[in-house]
Amino acid sequence: MTEVASGPKDARWTHIALPVQDIEASVEWYQKFTPLQMLDKRQDDMGHAVWFGHDDQPDSPFVLVLAQLFSDEGKGPMGVMRPFAHIGIEVPDRARVDEIAAEAEEAGCLWWTPRDMPPPIGYICALYDPDGNVIEISHDQGVYAKAQEVWGK
Repeated sequence: MTEVASGPKDARWTHIALPVQDIEASVEWYQKFTPLQMLDKRQDDMGHAVWFGHDDQPDSPFVLVLAQLFSDEGKGPMGVMRPFAHIGIEVPDRARVDEIAAEAEEAGCLWWTPRDMPPPIGYICALYDPDGNVIEISHDQGVYAKAQEVWGK
């Protein structure tokens, strides 16, 4: 395996960008159903963009960019992240998966009810965002544990 130096000038994974039809509805949805925090919100001649991420990761940020474009450039079929493609978010306990699923069911955006899956998938549910993209909420999926095992200090 090739060693990669770490530091602010090195190449790194920074974001996923999703087009949205209604930026305000999407911001409200992501604030309600995910643990992500708004990092930035901007508007220019091309449209609106909002960045979401984790406020405890300033040294290695990874953000979700939601963009509502004013022109037809970059627009196409919405909700392209389905039936399997999805964004995964891990929460600290099973109860939080259940809480989010209950809120999503009440709001009409629950896709997969909470369920135990074989390792390493863990306990999951999935929701549709306002544009039909799938957001998986999981507990005990092992992503952070594996990163610490392989790359931890």
